[in-house]
Amino acid sequence: MSDAMHDLVEVVAQLRDPDNGCPWDLKQTHQSLVPYVLEEAHEVVDAIRHGDDRHLKEELGDLLLQVVLHAQLAKEHQRFDLDEIARGITEKLIRRHPHVFGNAEARDSETVSANWEAIKAAEQAERGESPSESTSPLSDQLTRKVRGQPALAGAMTISRKAAKAGFEWDDMKGVWDKVHEELDELKEAVSSGDPKHAQEELGDLLFTLVNVARWCDIQPEEGLAGTNQRFLDRFSRVEASLGGDLQGRNINELETVWQEAKLAIRAEQASNSAASNHHP
Repeated sequence: MSDAMHDLVEVVAQLRDPDNGCPWDLKQTHQSLVPYVLEEAHEVVDAIRHGDDRHLKEELGDLLLQVVLHAQLAKEHQRFDLDEIARGITEKLIRRHPHVFGNAEARDSETVSANWEAIKAAEQAERGESPSESTSPLSDQLTRKVRGQPALAGAMTISRKAAKAGFEWDDMKGVWDKVHEELDELKEAVSSGDPKHAQEELGDLLFTLVNVARWCDIQPEEGLAGTNQRFLDRFSRVEASLGGDLQGRNINELETVWQEAKLAIRAEQASNSAASNHHP
């Protein structure tokens, strides 16, 4: 272990010291830390999207802290420690990359993925978790795989695996027909005034749109993240144009300012692009 990693482990252990540790850290459990794991993972993704190395380094550190904290919690109950975590993932990487650490061959990423899944299935069989013992092996596998994922990522995982198993439309028209069908059902559910039904139909529509993304080879998470950022960029300009006060404005006025902000951002982007293209 490097000096830096050793220092981090020692600091976390001190934070968890029953006599002289931090009250906040001492009351944490695996369960209570779940929101922080998710939050730090999302902040790592945000730093990557913005190409900010300083931010990425900081956020990776925050995520690493979560790993070390969970390892410390387990160590205190003599279940496992950070060394065992590292040893386990190292052995897994070597075992699942026989084309790098063994004599197998893999000329492309598709072959690597296929080999990975085959080795993973063999490992599960050795542990007595063989999917052949189940009447719904793919469903069981997907249930385990997506239970810790955000809903949008989980929907893409399910969609890809189900399609690979043959549960798929014949063409893109079938996907679009399903989108329109689910949209109509959502409209009916909203009109009925039943919020539970409307929520279910909204979920069905979102799941179908994820299938559109899969067919078009685009990433729904990236698309939604981009929309969020574009909205915030435009919204900040609307606020600034109105002196930070949106109260009492009618929708027509707000829409006019919104469109002006949208056009201004596009003009700036076009100008920056042109300047970049002409830079010597």
